[in-house]
Amino acid sequence: MKFKMNEQGFESSFEFGELKVSGQSQYGYRPFQLMISSIVGCSGGVLRNILEKMRLSYDDITIEAEATRNEEKANRIEKIHLTYTIIGEDIPQKKAEKAIQLTRKNCAMLQSVVDSIAVTEEVHLKSPRD
Repeated sequence: MKFKMNEQGFESSFEFGELKVSGQSQYGYRPFQLMISSIVGCSGGVLRNILEKMRLSYDDITIEAEATRNEEKANRIEKIHLTYTIIGEDIPQKKAEKAIQLTRKNCAMLQSVVDSIAVTEEVHLKSPRD
């Protein structure tokens, strides 16, 4: 990957399009947003694969991420709490929790930060009729 400096930050081109990164949200994605997004995107993809391997049918998955940052230490991310909501019929809570454990173990982005950022997860099950 190659990033080129511009007046407001950095930018790069990828197969999907241009990525602009800046400390100011009006000029691009902020670095902490990209870090959290990479963890969410990776863990969501891994969770989807695990649910399919477990033969658990689902209609949708949403993930909410809440980050705690430490202003006294360069505004670093110290904690991320992920709330997974799986929408589907007849998914046992125990199997959903097992899927989240396997997701944590197999998500490359999550494993990359596991020793420096506290990551917690919870899973909620909803019926498509809710």
